[in-house]
Amino acid sequence: MSEQKSSALLKLLSDYSFKRITEIPEPDLGLAEPRPYPFLAIVGQTEMRLALLLSVINPSVGGVLLIGPRGIGKTTAVRSLTGILPHIEVSDCEEGVLAEDLAQLDPEDAKYLYPDCYEKFANGEAISHYESVKLIELPLNARVEDVVGGINERAAVHRNIVRVERGILSRADNNLLYVDEVNLLDDQIVDLILDAAAQGNYTVRRGAVSGTYRSRFVLIGSMNPEEGRLRPQILDRFGLRVNVRGLDSHEERAEVYYRSRLYKHNPTRFIREWELATAEARDEILIAREILKKTVISDGAIGLGISLVHRLSIDSHRAEYSLFEAARAYAASDMREQVSVEDIKTVAPMALRQRRSEFMTSFFELQDKEDVEIAKIADEVLHE
Repeated sequence: MSEQKSSALLKLLSDYSFKRITEIPEPDLGLAEPRPYPFLAIVGQTEMRLALLLSVINPSVGGVLLIGPRGIGKTTAVRSLTGILPHIEVSDCEEGVLAEDLAQLDPEDAKYLYPDCYEKFANGEAISHYESVKLIELPLNARVEDVVGGINERAAVHRNIVRVERGILSRADNNLLYVDEVNLLDDQIVDLILDAAAQGNYTVRRGAVSGTYRSRFVLIGSMNPEEGRLRPQILDRFGLRVNVRGLDSHEERAEVYYRSRLYKHNPTRFIREWELATAEARDEILIAREILKKTVISDGAIGLGISLVHRLSIDSHRAEYSLFEAARAYAASDMREQVSVEDIKTVAPMALRQRRSEFMTSFFELQDKEDVEIAKIADEVLHE
């Protein structure tokens, strides 16, 4: 990590890293309501938490892949994100347009492109509403029909109506989609998820019936490398990658145990202890999202990023895109509207690690040698 001054969000992570809860929790009331572990109560693992924060501040980062052994808090960290995320604006229009989008268009163009919403917008009526962000988890045994949607069998049998039901990808629109053990998922399903994430929508066709659904979500995956690897083309589709390891500090490991015991004994009381910190983080993220809209990258930061990609012999253009978008999110989290070279240095390991391909490097070197040999033989033939 860079030695630069910590961003506001990083300072929050640090300030609460060793917050002590001195009161013994009250007896649990037996409520079964699921309550995620507080995000800021996670001990250490700064890079993992930073990567997750950057991805929710700026979904254009391209998602996060967490790689590490079992039992180190990957799933706990992902599930805890819902507690710090502010409500999001969701369009009521079929095309998913928001008021700020219409305001930037010429009135005639807006009326032609979005007829169902422009009249409401022009009359000052609301064309959107706010709702909380949800975490949609993809089961490991999910079928293709579960993921993209399929025919509603009950309606087809009992009412003789053929209708396409939404799948998990559609329900994940404007939310977080979490794929645990992504390396064990069927390749076809992984491809469907990645294509939908890249395009922002997907189409389901079942005979004569079809439907197109929006799928703009933040993709988060986790995996244990002991249980198998991901294909290179899938690895490249995740914007940031974090290698998550167990904590080295004895004090930190003891704190993990201490907090886990208190949380399991009475989650309601434990979560209440972190309400103020959670509210602060939620406000910081909301502000960062607004600042992100005006955040630009300096020429020096662009130059450093391109040079890093070139020196590391990375071919994929997703590398610099994820790098620059993550740097914009990092600058916005620090309440700045311009990305510096220090921001690039901070996020570069997460955005560029594991993107190099020894196979492709060797392949192109061999092709270059063959091209030189072909040109040499051609010259010899010409001079005979």
